[in-house]
Amino acid sequence: MGVVYHANYFVWFESARIFLLDEIGLPYRELEESGYLLPVLECTAKFLRPAHFDDRLEVAVSIADLPVARIEATYEVRRGSELLATGRTLHAFVSPDGKILRPPEEFTQKAREIFARANA
Repeated sequence: MGVVYHANYFVWFESARIFLLDEIGLPYRELEESGYLLPVLECTAKFLRPAHFDDRLEVAVSIADLPVARIEATYEVRRGSELLATGRTLHAFVSPDGKILRPPEEFTQKAREIFARANA
């Protein structure tokens, strides 16, 4: 059909989310090594315009609320200024055996710092 396959957007969402964790100084690998996993509980996407092969796209990710036991991320996929898609994922902090956990203190502290700067 000449358009990007819809499932690719979820891969892009994950890449953006991993990059965000790296940017705030909490790489996902380190969360896993500390015994925290962030499985996807829900994921949605709304496709507004098609992306095509060789498009240069930007995926923006944000977290609107301070995480407690769950973390919700929202996404925008753009080609220049044109909004192509939006999305949302919901994750829980869990142990390797599936027990729901509160986020690690380091994560909570960094999140508080970021939210304070954003709301200043």
